[in-house]
Amino acid sequence: MSNKVKMHGGINLAQGIPGFSPPAGLLEILASISTGNIHQYAPANGNLKLIGLLKEKYKPYTEDNIMVTNGATEAVSLIFTYLNGIIPKNRTCLGFDPVYESYSRLPGIFGRKFVSFFLKEDLSVDFENLERSVAENKVGIIFVNSPGNPYGRIWAEKEFLRLKEIAEKHKVFVLADCVYSEIYFGRKPFEPLFKSGYFFYINSFSKLLSITGWRVGYFIASKQHIKKIRLIHDYTGLCAPSVLQEAVALYLDKYDFGKRYVADLRKKMRISFSLLSTELKNCGFEIPKIEGGYFIWAKLPCGFDDCLNFSMELYDKKKVATVPGIHFSDNGKKHVRFNIARPAEEIVQAGKLIKEFTEGKI
Repeated sequence: MSNKVKMHGGINLAQGIPGFSPPAGLLEILASISTGNIHQYAPANGNLKLIGLLKEKYKPYTEDNIMVTNGATEAVSLIFTYLNGIIPKNRTCLGFDPVYESYSRLPGIFGRKFVSFFLKEDLSVDFENLERSVAENKVGIIFVNSPGNPYGRIWAEKEFLRLKEIAEKHKVFVLADCVYSEIYFGRKPFEPLFKSGYFFYINSFSKLLSITGWRVGYFIASKQHIKKIRLIHDYTGLCAPSVLQEAVALYLDKYDFGKRYVADLRKKMRISFSLLSTELKNCGFEIPKIEGGYFIWAKLPCGFDDCLNFSMELYDKKKVATVPGIHFSDNGKKHVRFNIARPAEEIVQAGKLIKEFTEGKI
């Protein structure tokens, strides 16, 4: 759908590409260092200055617990590659439906079964049922993201603590993807930085600084895991782009981790969320409680029963690109995901076009 926009124009509410410019200070730093002697491989675990800043931010973790990767996506796949080699072959993987596609697709690449776990009707987690599912399905890896994608649910601290209990009891590894942790509409998300050998904390600068193409992410884990994963990374990704790591490190150091930029971004996202969710509800979409992230997960209005047809026709007739819900869930036939990381004026225009489309169809 994003490629359709690139080729034929329109409004991209499909792929999670931000419609905001990166911080001006970051771009100035990139330009100023581009002629320096920083164009060769960075250290395998990450730019030393960047690792130092992350170490300071995430005390008491040290450089032995942190690794910089080619975005959060590589962090997930790298960790999974490592875990795939140490857990029994009959172990499965579990994610919370609707699920981010990397979580459901990655196990299949390695020949492992993926199990979808569904939330209760009130969108809470039935932990007794979850523990039962973990045991019955011989789950070895659990994927969770907070705020979520495609459904922007935030996991509460008590929920993560309960998940930690289950993980340690059943010896299950948890990949906690927190790339949207600074993009929230109300309460700040709890970040599961547990001192546990069963938890991996994953984050990225892609969404934080609107630089999805830079591919600079990182993860935090116990020392014994990092040491072994680093050996795998030497023969796969080797290192994230050295120039871009240096630029990010210098920017974070100079601008207090981009605090002002991120606060402004969070404000823009709240506005875009409010504008589009209001218009969608007026059009008859059903929207669950969404607390953060880049997206609106919505059930189609009455009169529409196929998300694929809806998305294709909406683009063909109104040039608004979205992602069909079946991409994230076998039960998502009547759902669509909308990217809200776009400027307010673009969101308003998209809302008008969606209204015209739905009114014309019903």
